[in-house]
Amino acid sequence: MLGGTTEASVLAEALAARGVEAVFSYAGRTEAPKAQPLPQRVGGFGGVAGLVEYLREGRFTHVVDATHPFAAQMSRNAVAACAEAGVPLIALERPAWQPGPGDDWLRVADVAGAVAALPDRGARVFLAIGKQTLEPFAAKPGNFYLLRLVDPPEGALPLPDAEAVIARGPFTVEGDVALMRVHGITHVVAKNAGGAGAEAKLVAARELGVRVVMIDRPALPARQVVGEVGAVLDWLGHSGTVSAGTERGV
Repeated sequence: MLGGTTEASVLAEALAARGVEAVFSYAGRTEAPKAQPLPQRVGGFGGVAGLVEYLREGRFTHVVDATHPFAAQMSRNAVAACAEAGVPLIALERPAWQPGPGDDWLRVADVAGAVAALPDRGARVFLAIGKQTLEPFAAKPGNFYLLRLVDPPEGALPLPDAEAVIARGPFTVEGDVALMRVHGITHVVAKNAGGAGAEAKLVAARELGVRVVMIDRPALPARQVVGEVGAVLDWLGHSGTVSAGTERGV
């Protein structure tokens, strides 16, 4: 299982409870990833060729892609590697968020679009996008940026006027309302990850009348996608995996 999401952890618990032989793979983006009830590995595979080799050497029979919806390169590699290795693949992907009554959303295609959507100066921006794509926002140094990161930043922040809050979700609406009020937030920039664990900031933005710049999910190759852990278990069960301890899933 290619993991890292809340849903991946739930699936790992379900697989372990059923005695399914599986490996939980982390990308290594955080310093202290959550411990799992399955054997774990951390780090990349070395591209498509490396993943193909890993699958063949480990004699894996199934792959579940339960990565973050914005881990696009890993998901693309999984599609290509599974096709080459002849290993069935399923993606466990949470539904995307949708705007509702009272929301002030501006949808953009990518990070560059999010930068362009912000005022040139004077905005107080909650950048709820992780640490991987902060640098582009330095193009608008006249804004203040509030970052929420899982791990403390290594060295100086790549933005001239910024503050980092170190916290791990899930978050509450009350907490996010208070956070935005304290910092006078006028804009939220978010990736459309979906799920309940990080939705609080969107509800808080609605309550406070704060504009949300929402980055759409990246386009991915065609693949089988389900939205529930139970659907993955059904897929594995129909394949005989749940009852056959010799078969392996990654």
